[in-house]
Amino acid sequence: MPRYFLELSYRGTNYSGWQIQQNAVSVQEKVNAAISLITQKQTETTGCGRTDTGVHSTQFFAHFDVDNQIIDAFSFVYQVNGILPFDISIKALHPVDDAAHARFDAVKRTYRYYVHTYKNGFLADFSGCYFKKVNINLLNEACLLLKAHTDFAAFCKANAQNKTNVCHIHEAGWAENEGVYCFEISADRFLRGMVRALVGTMIDVASEKTTLNQFEEIILSKDRRNAGAAAPACGLYLTKVDYPYLKVSNNFEFPVGGLAKKQGLLL
Repeated sequence: MPRYFLELSYRGTNYSGWQIQQNAVSVQEKVNAAISLITQKQTETTGCGRTDTGVHSTQFFAHFDVDNQIIDAFSFVYQVNGILPFDISIKALHPVDDAAHARFDAVKRTYRYYVHTYKNGFLADFSGCYFKKVNINLLNEACLLLKAHTDFAAFCKANAQNKTNVCHIHEAGWAENEGVYCFEISADRFLRGMVRALVGTMIDVASEKTTLNQFEEIILSKDRRNAGAAAPACGLYLTKVDYPYLKVSNNFEFPVGGLAKKQGLLL
């Protein structure tokens, strides 16, 4: 059966995350229903991962199989987009090998977290808000400490039941523009709730509530109770998923315009 990667983006505000839930609306549920309507057959997708309730994605991949080859990819994408709600958008359809897997074949994932430090109703659903004085130098020093470690159990949700808490961070850094901050991090894998817990704890470092030595002690403790509160879901975006056989860029810009690119933060 022919297999395809669906490249999509979504605003997570109205959803319980990507993965289908019994008693809540998910992005996957909407995508499955739309594709099934076009193919006239119950079609199931497999996502590149799962995102929490309220988390966004500007580049997400899911694979699915069909009985017959899709001849007109443009028309297929157009039709699926016509069925999906306004906050889920199909970007492209990529034919792949029958054994390709959206989740297991991903070699790197990149997240961004946006923080604004002043009241702004237009950013409320898209960025975490902290009314604190933020020291960006301390934020980037904390990032250097992150890259020196691999066990991030201290930033994982309780009862996540991971086989391992080891993650290899490729890059991590913060940029700032007119009171809006962007944290970008890429790794081979992430633990549940890891990025939001990292951001919440690093904000404590940036506001000098937690020292850099204490931050490293939190990492070494491997205990979630020692880390800071998770940052709000609204500021988190899955922005890039890398595969060895698929080269696709992502040109999304945050609403305030070019923050990460202007600061040379893009990884």
